[in-house]
Amino acid sequence: TATSSRVVQFGKEETGHEDNPARGLDAILKMSLEEYERHYASLNSESGCESVSGRSSASGAFSGEEERLHYIPIRVLGKGSFGEATLYRRTEDNSLVVWKEIDLNCLSDKKRRDVMNEISILSILQHNNIIAYFNHFMDKNTLLIELEYCNGGNLYDKINQQKGELFKEEVKTLLSHQDIKTLNIFLTKTNLIKLGDYGLAKKLGSEYSMAESCVGTPYYMSPELCQGVKYNFKSDIWAMGCVLFELLTLTRTFDATNPLNLCVKIVQGNWTMEINSDVYTSDLIKLVYECLDQDPEKRPTAEQILEQPVISRVRAELEERVAALNSAIKKPKLSTVTETPVAVVTTRSREVYFWGGGKFTPQKLDMFKGGSSAQHVCAGETHFAVVTVEKELYTWSVQGGAKMVGQLGHGDQASYRQPRRVERLQGKAIRQVSCGADFTACVTDEDQMYMFGSDYYGCVGVENELGMEVLEPVLLDFFQERPVRQVSCGDNHVVALTRSGDIYSWGCGEHGRLGLDCEDDFSSPMQVEVPKGAIIDSVYCGSDCTFFLTEFGKVLACGSNELNKLGLNLGITGIKNHPGEGIPYTTTLTLVKQLSRFKIQFIAPGKTHTAAIDERGRLMTFGCNKFGQLGVKDFKKHQGVQILVGPFGGKFVTKVSCGDGFTIAATEDNQIFAWGNAGNGRLGMPADKGFGSEVCPALPRPIFGSLHHVPDLSCRGWHTILIMEKVLNSKTIRSNSSGLSIASGKISLLLLLLLLLLFFIHACVRSSVILV
Repeated sequence: TATSSRVVQFGKEETGHEDNPARGLDAILKMSLEEYERHYASLNSESGCESVSGRSSASGAFSGEEERLHYIPIRVLGKGSFGEATLYRRTEDNSLVVWKEIDLNCLSDKKRRDVMNEISILSILQHNNIIAYFNHFMDKNTLLIELEYCNGGNLYDKINQQKGELFKEEVKTLLSHQDIKTLNIFLTKTNLIKLGDYGLAKKLGSEYSMAESCVGTPYYMSPELCQGVKYNFKSDIWAMGCVLFELLTLTRTFDATNPLNLCVKIVQGNWTMEINSDVYTSDLIKLVYECLDQDPEKRPTAEQILEQPVISRVRAELEERVAALNSAIKKPKLSTVTETPVAVVTTRSREVYFWGGGKFTPQKLDMFKGGSSAQHVCAGETHFAVVTVEKELYTWSVQGGAKMVGQLGHGDQASYRQPRRVERLQGKAIRQVSCGADFTACVTDEDQMYMFGSDYYGCVGVENELGMEVLEPVLLDFFQERPVRQVSCGDNHVVALTRSGDIYSWGCGEHGRLGLDCEDDFSSPMQVEVPKGAIIDSVYCGSDCTFFLTEFGKVLACGSNELNKLGLNLGITGIKNHPGEGIPYTTTLTLVKQLSRFKIQFIAPGKTHTAAIDERGRLMTFGCNKFGQLGVKDFKKHQGVQILVGPFGGKFVTKVSCGDGFTIAATEDNQIFAWGNAGNGRLGMPADKGFGSEVCPALPRPIFGSLHHVPDLSCRGWHTILIMEKVLNSKTIRSNSSGLSIASGKISLLLLLLLLLLFFIHACVRSSVILV
């Protein structure tokens, strides 16, 4: 993304009350941006809102400890009259935020005040259905406002996507604004509605205060605005009526070829069509027309709307649903008075590469860039999956021509050679994906789980009710009331960790890989008994085994311990030998004692060996070493856990993944290493580079000539997929701008009128939109 980098210091300044907060217009016009900001702080203090700003000295000395917050530009979302809106990813928690970037040199004094008015209003709003304000700061003459990102578009686009199909009636809710229009009503992928863009909003002292400037969008302007007379909050009621009308008819309330004719139609009440009474209830239609009354005095107030039985009886339920949806959204923390964070913005290039299965050199996937850049990758035996930074899922097959069994989730059995978005999951914010041999599991921001692909072993988890091949994603109802934190897939089994810390497993039970004290197969989730006192933090499935990592870094395991890939050795109590095969296994969660002296942070099970990383970034391996995949310079059997020094001496290992006889690892100093079986391109190097099909390096060797940071990495079978990132530029800019903290206290209905009620609607359950 070609977005310039900046690093900004958020200063904190204490100001006293102005002697005369109600300054005259001439005085306000002469204010600098900083003075105007302080002026608003004093006004907020007068009105009972706690607002504290701060100052950093001109010399750049800052009080308190610096906190660095790192931001990476993703893509430009749009441009408006004030400037640009750009999507950023904050690396500390991978949350997405929007920066409104405003060039103050291009603005008049009035427009500067409009911008500061937006900050002033946003800074005192704390509501689940309002775009959250996080901070604002300066980079030379550019003002940047950091806001919450809504990844589901806006209501205007949602209406257009209906293509004439009317929404079904459902009671919903909304908040007030002075430029209410469908373009200012934003949606998340979880269909939570949020109101934004307060650039020209007015702060009226009471419900009956009058404003005289003509603000708003022509299609939603009230008759009093068209006539140039004073207006109050009843203009918001009118605008809300227009939005409701548009939702119910899919057309503008008033339309014309030019502004003059539009105003005439608005003043005359000549709307475009009547609302269909065969589809919508009389109570709903009556409410819309009451909101569109030509006389402002006859329009209902917010309180009157809320008191209507159709609203009051469902209001509590709606607010609870909205709060639950909002809590699932990962948000950056708000700025506080005592912190002085430095915002570091770094422009980076992020690319996805894959290799193996006959491809000896890494293959670059050009489509994952900008808003579609990859955040998480996963390899399966037959397919790849990628979750983008904007939480969309893409899948494709590793080889063309092979018949798929639904693991791509595209609704057919075609073998797609190029990444393709899983359209059936549109509107769902995908947080994580995991691939089995021929099926896929994914988890949403709402902690729901979707499965698709082969259900031969019951891995889809729906009791085989949908047949052996599930071609598109299906929601697992079992987890509707058991929010999922993480999922991991083996070749033919699945293990899920819930928010409450419970473990569930299903699929093939051979060798006890499900941890259910048996070898039975299960086609629906079964709860796993965890040893008393153990709190599981994450789960990792191998091809026929499972690891469980506790919050204190201890490791439990179950399933096949063939060649000691569980690290249990043969003499440990509870290990059994499989009849006729001689394969040692355990059916219950067993402590891996050889790892007990380490605080393990990550486990990477392969087909016949395993790698682990501890809290000090040390890499250790155990299991089969036939191809040198343990990375200890030889091909001998090793019973114990091997700590890799050699090339990793003094290095901090950040990522590791194991495939069929090979290992790939990445370090903090941006190097990538590969070792083990190089056959069929497993190590990503051609034969003429010494990594041919006959060569098995037993010592980790660096691959890729230049240095790359690896945000994510996944190996399975013969294949590897990873994300590579390069820093293009980064610099530090310290600003002397004043900060404005989030005001505490409740929003006054007199300051920002709470309108509730939007009878919106969904064409199906998946497209429902929730507002409060």
